[in-house]
Amino acid sequence: MNAEQLLRVYGMLLEAFGEQDWWPAQSAFEVMIGAILTQNTAWTNVERALERLRLRSSLDAESILALDPPELADALRPSGYFNVKSQRVRGFCAAYLEAGGHPGLAALATPDLRARLLAIKGIGPETADDILLYAFDRPVFVVDAYTRRIFERLGLLAGGETYEVIRRGFEQALGPDVPMLKEYHALIVSQGKEVCRTRPACERCALRRTCAAAAPSPSDSSTSSRSSHRRRRGTTASEETQ
Repeated sequence: MNAEQLLRVYGMLLEAFGEQDWWPAQSAFEVMIGAILTQNTAWTNVERALERLRLRSSLDAESILALDPPELADALRPSGYFNVKSQRVRGFCAAYLEAGGHPGLAALATPDLRARLLAIKGIGPETADDILLYAFDRPVFVVDAYTRRIFERLGLLAGGETYEVIRRGFEQALGPDVPMLKEYHALIVSQGKEVCRTRPACERCALRRTCAAAAPSPSDSSTSSRSSHRRRRGTTASEETQ
């Protein structure tokens, strides 16, 4: 996996999907809460949960902590696992305030900030990197299940690499370009949700011609069949191009 390969994929996805303008949020704090809520659920469910939370609070750490735990859990119900996520959100809010809020966390170097986030119960590497990239504009690459699926199918990942190995590989190849890192992750999400699904829609994939795992399209099969038929009649491949 090198910069040329990754930039080629980025360019093809950008051409296919356009700019994603991700992360959709009204504040950096909302990005952080959204990153916690999006665990194991679709973003549409997170949007519903955030809207319900806005009706009950100012969507800041103090007002969230002021909610009774059952009320917070009910607000987060659309995001799934709402009792667990309620505890995680409360734990994050307490840690956030203890650290001095956004200014206190923003003053930390990226490795220290990442370690601080990972120390909060319920925040793993993907959630921490979502927060680092989209709430603090730090040059990190977010690895998710779509990243693994897409790049394994492209033949750029062998499969079985750890999160950290993949993250560092992308960061070393792409460099500290925060806008591109944001856009790249958003494009990967769009590709994974809309095209490179568990059962991939290879026939409408922008990466199909460079993908080792792509199923042949009907047009490819038809072309191959016609070419094979002509060759069986004695026409060589070079003659076919003349």
